Amino acid sequence: MACFLVPTTEAIVTTIVKKTTDKKETHNPFIKRLNWLNNMLWGGSALLAFEHVWHGEIVPWAPFLTNGVSAVQEMATAGVAMAAAVTAVWAGVVAITNSMAKRPTELIKSNSQ
Repeated sequence: MACFLVPTTEAIVTTIVKKTTDKKETHNPFIKRLNWLNNMLWGGSALLAFEHVWHGEIVPWAPFLTNGVSAVQEMATAGVAMAAAVTAVWAGVVAITNSMAKRPTELIKSNSQ
């Protein structure tokens, strides 16, 4: 029930990183594509939070989480796993798109020689 807090925290951190690096010109392909990660994390966290509210696992009164005893364990297992999986998929997509972007220039160079 608290698993969405880990990706939400990661989304907050990556949003702050994106805001600070927007002011600087960077050539790091991962920093340039940080918006993709932010969108994936914020969207997934919002959907998870909605799902938990829908099933009554999050309530508008204290303690807010209906099963607070296992919340830390769930964040440590499911939350970290989900955040790591989303970040790994994003890193893979960035690596693939960067390699695809380089291919046409490499083909042009090899054909002109």
